[in-house]
Amino acid sequence: MKYKADGSIERFKARLVAKGYTQTYGIDYTETFAPVAKINTVQVLLSLVANLDWPLQQFDVKNAFLHGELSEEVYMDLPPGCMVLEKQCQKVCKLKKSLYGLKQSPRAWFGRFTKSMRDFSYRQSNSYHTLFLKK
Repeated sequence: MKYKADGSIERFKARLVAKGYTQTYGIDYTETFAPVAKINTVQVLLSLVANLDWPLQQFDVKNAFLHGELSEEVYMDLPPGCMVLEKQCQKVCKLKKSLYGLKQSPRAWFGRFTKSMRDFSYRQSNSYHTLFLKK
């Protein structure tokens, strides 16, 4: 629950998180590696921007992991409190997109991000995989 300054309830919030600790390598996932921007990459980029008077844009992707597309078949039990008929309680969810908590979520997100950047004609650097360039 999120509260207002006066103590009254502002809104209810919830996040669906998968139990990634129950995943088995080779069955539920195979690859988990996703590159992370190195501080050197960020420093070089900011130095170029400052010295060459380049424009710089930054953005944040809300709920980034939820945009990753899964390449494996992953199933999940219905979350507690899910309003379903009693005979449907034995059903599971087949995930199409990644969720927070899955071991492969960072990789799925970076794969989708890379594809989107390439679709916008950005080129991925060979030496810094998290750096995308466009001339």
